[in-house]
Order: sequence, then structure tokens, then C-alpha cells
Amino acid sequence: MGGYRGRILRVNLTDKCIKTEGLKLELAKKFLGGRGLAGKMFTEEVPTEVDAFSPENKVFIAAGTLTGTKAPTSGRFMVVTKSPLNGTLAASNSGGFWGPQLKFAGYDMVVLEGKADAPVYLSIEDDKVEIKDAAHIWGKDVYETTSILKAEFGDDQAKVLTIGPAGENLSFMASVMNDLYRAAGRNGVGAVLGSKNIKAIIVRGTGRVEHAEPNALNEVLTDVLNKIQENGVTSQGLPTYGTAILVNIMNENGVYPVNNFQESYNENADELSGETMTEKYLVKKESCYRCPIACGRYCDWEEGEGGGPEYESVWVFGSNCGVQDYQAIHQANDLCNRFGLDTISVGVTIATGMELFQRGYIKTEELEGTPLEFGHAQGMVEWIRKIAYREGLGAKMALGSYRLAKGYGAAELSMSVKKQELPACDPRGVQGQGLSYATSNRGGCHVRGYSIPPEILGTAEKPDRFSIKGKAKTVKASQDLSAVIDSVGLCLFSSFALGLSDYKKLINAITGFDYTDEELLACGERVWNNERLHNLRIGYTKADDTLPKRFLKEPIPSGPSKGHVHRIEELLPEYYTVRGWTPDGVPSSEHLNALGM
Repeated sequence: MGGYRGRILRVNLTDKCIKTEGLKLELAKKFLGGRGLAGKMFTEEVPTEVDAFSPENKVFIAAGTLTGTKAPTSGRFMVVTKSPLNGTLAASNSGGFWGPQLKFAGYDMVVLEGKADAPVYLSIEDDKVEIKDAAHIWGKDVYETTSILKAEFGDDQAKVLTIGPAGENLSFMASVMNDLYRAAGRNGVGAVLGSKNIKAIIVRGTGRVEHAEPNALNEVLTDVLNKIQENGVTSQGLPTYGTAILVNIMNENGVYPVNNFQESYNENADELSGETMTEKYLVKKESCYRCPIACGRYCDWEEGEGGGPEYESVWVFGSNCGVQDYQAIHQANDLCNRFGLDTISVGVTIATGMELFQRGYIKTEELEGTPLEFGHAQGMVEWIRKIAYREGLGAKMALGSYRLAKGYGAAELSMSVKKQELPACDPRGVQGQGLSYATSNRGGCHVRGYSIPPEILGTAEKPDRFSIKGKAKTVKASQDLSAVIDSVGLCLFSSFALGLSDYKKLINAITGFDYTDEELLACGERVWNNERLHNLRIGYTKADDTLPKRFLKEPIPSGPSKGHVHRIEELLPEYYTVRGWTPDGVPSSEHLNALGM
């Protein structure tokens, strides 16, 4: 069997029981691996009504079908659980090298059940798996924990996945970190590990992942690597400037949010661009496992050095908080890495707090001396620490922007969908991306279906970004393909250069399966519908497939996208039709039967 290792590691933290079980190959053929397979197992094993912090909730840490293989960008894995932020089926993606090490150790997935009676960590060295005391690392930040565990393990090839103080303190925005700077950032998955008293998992594997058809794979690899090298985004833009190359591009299109999405154009955006980062702060480029793109940045700044901020982090701690200080952005990003916090949700929550203060909802005495106003760089940085340790107003912020704003009677000031904060694109100026936001199964998200390549970058035939024509169909296709890519353990950035047929050829050569394009895309559609069914069971409805009122009623006030609003009410009926759902957004039994669900 190629790609898969054929084993799942199941760890019950309550009774300290560790066992391995075989992978259900037929289920894997339908749902692939990673997000898809773990998500399906979650819906089969975890009761709908379970609270995210209950011992009955489970965490599925799943490598993809191709993770750890020769496929380019095959370093991804997923953390799947019930989200404390919004109850959705959280599937948070990370890269680096931890996922491949899990595969090398002989496992496709680790399932965490129950709750330890005291802080513990898991040590995996091939077949040697141990639950160990974590008292000495509980309370430590991500960097300290990683250093201590690697020194104790005694093998520099071992990789560490850990939560920080934010996860221990059950922040709804806590991430799971690995390899120091890589993050399974969204949906509060780090808090679920914290609720189970599990601090970290260190893994070292000495095995390898087999490839079913090596000769065929070599031909496919030559083809896909050539495509990656010939594509301007994957061979020049991202390697040279990192993801922050998007700063100027998005700003020039007037969809670069400022001051909690009150504006969408920053005349000084270039000061915070990827070009500026490269010129002033870049030390070296970094890549994940088998990645020819190397979009990662290692930077230095006045107060330190380490993993540089991604595009979303540059935006959220910069323009969205009204801050024009790259030093402060580096510092904010570094603190989120140390504390184990999702930069998008934290930054948007701080910006929401700034607008609440701006409009008089939050009073000066509540701030206890820490500034909370647009443009105050060091105030922004200090709020990150307060959120991580739930100090003062930071305790309210730790629950996310929606609960923060709703607590002051102003929920409309939270720029979120299904209680999860939106990323760095104003949907009023990109209709397809707005539809993707509104219908995302995990709440506000840009990687569940990414419309920026066609609508902004023009990587295919460039459509009118203000038009709604054909957007329902293209968004649905993008969502299904993204589900495939997530489930096989590849990076979404590979899709700038590769298409469905390329992924099919890689998967077939490595696994020995014989998917057609249509059958492979159906796997992604099953993943999407499985997640949708979970959301419906916990109470989400058509009414939740929407955007904040600001985007529907308030036209963009200035810049290249001036005067536009989002037209979600016109798009949604067509989207449901394309999906094979009822007018109320419920997957029809006929469609589910056609998918074999």
C-alpha cells in the first residue's frame, strides 16, 4: 500500500491506554486522509451535543495521504476536533516537518481521547509510545517547551508539536504549534488540547512511506515540478517576497482592510509590504518538507529574530489595527508564536476592541492603563499578552471578537462569520471570496475556497471581481478541490501551478489507486458535505451563511473598490443549487446517495 502507513495510534488520556488499530482503507478511498478521513471519523465517533472541552470530545491529528512522500509540498497535517470558538468541525492545517515524522514513525493519525488527570505529553519513537509527565513544561511558552523536549529526547531529528500558555488557559483562539513557527492556527484547537491536559507530542520516525508505482511517479514528479518552476507565483513571487507579496496587490485592488474593515485602502501599505520585509528584515527563506516554493521567512528586528509574519499577520497587526510599525508587527507575530495564538483571530479581536473603544462601548477604566486605540502599536502588542493569560479585559477578548462585541451589545462590529474572524480581504470587492467566506464550514476562512488567484491575480481566465456571474460554480469547485488538497497533505499554494489532473496523477502513482478527475473531486465534495451535515446537526442554518452587516449595507468608502457592497443574498440560492442542496441549504438525500454517503 502506497502513501498510507496503515495504522492509527489511539491514546486514551483518562485511563492511559495506548493502542494501534488498522486504517479502514475503503473509508480512506472515499475521504482520502487528513481533513477528510479525520473529519469523517470525528462525525462517527463524537456525539453531536458534546462540549468542545468535554473529555468526550476527541482530537484527531491526521497526516494526509501524501504526507511524507516524494510529492512536492507534502508536509501538511490536520488537527481535527470540535471547535470551542464556534462548535464547527474544526480542521486546522499546519506544515513544517512534524506531519512527515508521524508518517515515518508508522502512523497515519493520532487520536486523543479523554482527559489526563495532570499535565502530560506524548512521546512517539516508532513503536515506542509513552505518556509522560509534563509538570516541568506546563506554563512554558512554545519555544521553551520545544527546546526542553528536544534536549530530553536526545535526537535533533525529533519534531515537537505543542500548545502555549494560551492553550493551557483555554483561549478560544489558541493554536497548536509545531517546529516553532508553524501553526494549526484556527478554530481554537489549542484550547482543546489544553482542556485535556496534554501539552505536547514529540515524534521521531525511522521508517519511510512507500510509493506504489515509483516509475510512474518519477514521470509525474518531473511534470509537476516543471509546472511549479514555470509558474510566476510559485517560482518567483512567493519565494522572493513570501506571502506578504500580497500586501501591495490587495491594496492596489482596494480590498486591503483598514481599522477593522472600516476602510479598504491604505495609502502607506508599501511600508508593510513583502518587498519591504525582504529589504529590511529578511535573514533567510525557510521551507516546509519537500517544498520547492519556500515562502517561509526568517527575520530579525530590533528586539529579536525568528519566524517572520505571513501576509495575514502583517495585515492584521498592521493596517487592520491602524499600525504602521513593522517592528511592532514582528513583535506581535512572535508573541503569538510563543503563546500559541491564532494571529488572524487575535488581531481581528484586538481591532474589534479598538472600534468598540472608538465608539464608546468600552470605557477607559476597563483598559487598566493599556491603550486600545487604532494606531497604538505597543498597546496592541500588550493586549496579546493579556489575551494569552486572560488578564483583565483580555479575558473577554480571549473568547473571540464575536463574544466580545456581543457582550457590549454591538455584535455587528465583529468582522466574523459563524463567530470566526475574517482574514485579509474585503469581500465587498471580491464577490467570489465573499461567497466563500459566507459558506465556509468552519467560519471565516480564506483557505476553504480561495478566489483570490482568479479574481485578483488572474491565474486563470480573470473574471470581473465585482460580478456575481458564475461565481457560485467556481467557488464550489474551489472548495471541493481545497478539501482534496487538505486531505492528501499538500500545500494549497501548489494549486497556483497545479490542477485537479496533476493531483490525480500524484495520488494514483503514490497510492496505486485509479481515481478519475471526477472521482477525486467527489472525494472533496464528500468532505465538504460531511462538514456541512455536522454544522446542521449542531444548529447552524441558512441564516448563518452570511457576512457581517457592514459588508452588505455599507459601501466601501474610498479606494479602487469604492461604492461596492457584497451581494450574498443573490449568490446563495445559486450556490445551494450548484451544491445539490435544498433552498434551505440542506444536502438532499438524492445528492448524498449519489456521493455514496
